[in-house]
Amino acid sequence: MIGRIFTLLLISTICFSSCKSKKTSTRNQKKHNTERVVRVKQPVKERDTKAEEPTVIEVAANIPYSERVANYINEYRDIAKEEMLQYGIPASITLAQGILESGAGAGELTMKANNHFGIKCHTGWEGDTVYHDDDERGECFRKYNDPKYSYRDHSLFLTQRSRYQDLFKLRKDDYKGWAKGLKKAGYATDPKYPDKLIGIIERYNLEAFDEEVLGEKVSTTNPDVSKIGTYSVKPGDTLYSISRRFNLTVETLKGYNGLKSNDLAIGQVLYLHPVKNQ
Repeated sequence: MIGRIFTLLLISTICFSSCKSKKTSTRNQKKHNTERVVRVKQPVKERDTKAEEPTVIEVAANIPYSERVANYINEYRDIAKEEMLQYGIPASITLAQGILESGAGAGELTMKANNHFGIKCHTGWEGDTVYHDDDERGECFRKYNDPKYSYRDHSLFLTQRSRYQDLFKLRKDDYKGWAKGLKKAGYATDPKYPDKLIGIIERYNLEAFDEEVLGEKVSTTNPDVSKIGTYSVKPGDTLYSISRRFNLTVETLKGYNGLKSNDLAIGQVLYLHPVKNQ
């Protein structure tokens, strides 16, 4: 009997030790580390657009229209005169169109796109655009970073389109002919467009800027042609720089030399006064 009891105790002890060993083994078993990949959405860096922001000329609000026009003329007359020198478009016409089309700089299209002449996108335009209600809703118009680019594009727009070529057969001081010619060529749909341009020119005496460019009121001194008869083109020269140097207009200089374009060659000799029997 004692032997059976002893055997049972021994078996119980062995079983208890075995269970304890398994628990210890399970507790000490090394766990495998599982890394969880956390995907963090990276903030998108905003594109720096400061360099692309257009230059906007602030227009004072609540001032008389005549004063706003006077400010506009003072702001852009030199640009208009330079465009006349370069491209032969009367400064009076350019300024009058700018005043009319832009509301003397206060128009919505001008304020948001620096578009002073209401030039639409048209086929081939690769610059910035803006949409604006005009003859139809949401029409595409050209957008410029600075008003001076609008003036230059206006010159290119007229000189590079065949339908405006008849304008350049007119005298540069014939602003009435230019005003009527623009309407005839289809620049504007308003039947009173020529009368509006002419009215602006005469009211604000814009033809005076044409006279300045044409040399009638620029200076009373003329170059001594006996001493300065010709000029040899040097690197960096342009017709504009040469004409300014000798108190001439680009058109006059081209006329003296029978030039059909503004292209020059280094070493080319230019006449600085009319040549007899030319």
